[in-house]
Amino acid sequence: MAVQKIINKLGLENRKALVGFLSVITAGQLIYSSFEAFKGTFYNLLLDVLQVNNEELGIIFSLIGISIFLYIPAGWVNNRFSIRSILITGLIIRFATMSIIIFFTPPFDVLKIIAFTWGVVDAVFWPAVLNGIVFFIDKSKSGMGFGLFESVRRLQETLMNLLIVGVMAVMTAVSGIVVFKGGMLAYNLLIIPLILLILKYVPKNGIAAVPEDRISEELVTKNKSLEALVGLLSVLARPQVWLAAVSAMTVYWGYIILIYSVPYMQNAYGLSTAQTALFGIFNTAFMGVIMGVTSGFISDFVFKSSSKMICASLLLSAIVLAGVVLIRENFVVTMVLLIAFSAAAFLAKSVILAPIAELDIPKKYVGAAMSVGSFAAYAPIFWVYLTNGKLLDAHEGNVVEAYNIIFQIGIVVAFSGSICALALVLLNRKNVKNNKPVEEVVVN
Repeated sequence: MAVQKIINKLGLENRKALVGFLSVITAGQLIYSSFEAFKGTFYNLLLDVLQVNNEELGIIFSLIGISIFLYIPAGWVNNRFSIRSILITGLIIRFATMSIIIFFTPPFDVLKIIAFTWGVVDAVFWPAVLNGIVFFIDKSKSGMGFGLFESVRRLQETLMNLLIVGVMAVMTAVSGIVVFKGGMLAYNLLIIPLILLILKYVPKNGIAAVPEDRISEELVTKNKSLEALVGLLSVLARPQVWLAAVSAMTVYWGYIILIYSVPYMQNAYGLSTAQTALFGIFNTAFMGVIMGVTSGFISDFVFKSSSKMICASLLLSAIVLAGVVLIRENFVVTMVLLIAFSAAAFLAKSVILAPIAELDIPKKYVGAAMSVGSFAAYAPIFWVYLTNGKLLDAHEGNVVEAYNIIFQIGIVVAFSGSICALALVLLNRKNVKNNKPVEEVVVN
């Protein structure tokens, strides 16, 4: 009984829903942890295993990033097909292609094809994962669902990387490449039982689940493919979706800026490599784990709206970054401010697309809404790193000044995002006062 109360508190219906929810989360993290997540901790080993140079590895990750451009058309796929079928298909493709990499060490030309395939699959796969969160979590607990998602996946990634590091530390007589490849294989094999869990605990949903004899009753059109397109177009026409998406974009932009807080501390205050690493682990890894569930709790039980919490978090980010820029001389104060910035950034990032889940969007169209949201939210990848890199190169003689410019940009971005989130809150409130659901306001 106590366990059931906890499950209900998280916004889940029962234990079966909990297993399905965790299966969706693990699917979203496993394919990332089995390759992309290695670039931080095992960058050099990844070069050796793939037998590529730095430029070629950069090209591989750029090809994976092609998913950004495919998120919106992927919205049709997420409307037309069930969460279960999309996840299983994506996992099978990842399992097959990873097996090729592990067992055959393909040449760079083949790796480029595999990376492009992953980019296409990810464009459909990631919105399906987000749709899965919405599917299992009660709408009133959207913040908790997305917050738990962030904490669990970050914990999974940390443990998976630490496990490989631990094995390397114990098996010193074995080549690091052999251990690393073994880890890749082990994580790839986990896809098999995960597929079985998804088959058992993630039911068919949405347009794909509508029986043929009930199409005229449950769908706007008599054709499922056309219905999926109608759903995508209706989502694209909703200003609430775009306000949520743009605020999500500023949240992710701020998260990228947070990453630069670690080298800033080293350059501004002369921290040692060990001290910098410790600060980085706490400020960008540990904080991500603890702030996920915290974010969900605050969103659902304090603000009672993820849009309100994102608005407050972005405003706090702008204020804290202003303090970092203005107060440069005091190491302790700066460190405290950057930790506060990390907390604010992760509070917002943990529920980055929860505002879309809180809108009155028919469940059969939520996949498209998450695709549109993902398109805007993760778009900063394509210009923020490049812009920041150019700033650092241009101020090579005084990189601290470059970091201050990056933080100043972050102030403007965070404040703009808080305005978008506030506009979303006010628009939602207006719709409630008029007793008109969001879907009716936009479509009719």
